[in-house]
Amino acid sequence: MRKLALIAILALLPAFASAAAPSEEDKLLAELKKAESPEIAKPIEDKLGQLFHASGSASVDLLMTRAGTALGQADNATARALIEAVTHVAPRFAEGWRTRAHMQRASGDDAGAMISLQRAVDLNPKHFTAMTELGEMLEDYGDKPGALKLYRRVLALDPQMKIAIERAKALTKEVEGQGI
Repeated sequence: MRKLALIAILALLPAFASAAAPSEEDKLLAELKKAESPEIAKPIEDKLGQLFHASGSASVDLLMTRAGTALGQADNATARALIEAVTHVAPRFAEGWRTRAHMQRASGDDAGAMISLQRAVDLNPKHFTAMTELGEMLEDYGDKPGALKLYRRVLALDPQMKIAIERAKALTKEVEGQGI
């Protein structure tokens, strides 16, 4: 009995060790918070973008690549079908939903795009790009307090993101007024 208990405990140790170690994403986000300029932040943002784009599935990554190729060739129908396949087979892959939102917005489905962006943000609350895009859409549709909230969340992750800085500054005055 003791031997079984010891085996069970030893089997759990790698899970505890990996849970305690910060992920590559967390390390890059910590670096991003320390970046002192947009120029320093940009390569870190790019590395995070690559991490956000990696699904962990070779099949999903292939579908995403093929969708990008189809978009590059202006084959929107094929790209849309591929991205819908991505969100169907990998519904927890935030970047798939963000890409779907781009395609929905391009086709005039702003409501669908906002839903897809919200899904991306829900799945990956650190996806500052998806948050920024959703903030822009909320702002376009008049939800300025909601947009400001998102821009502030972006800036908590990426203090150097220029668009979030500019939009948060403008919306703070508009939404909260100017202090005395």
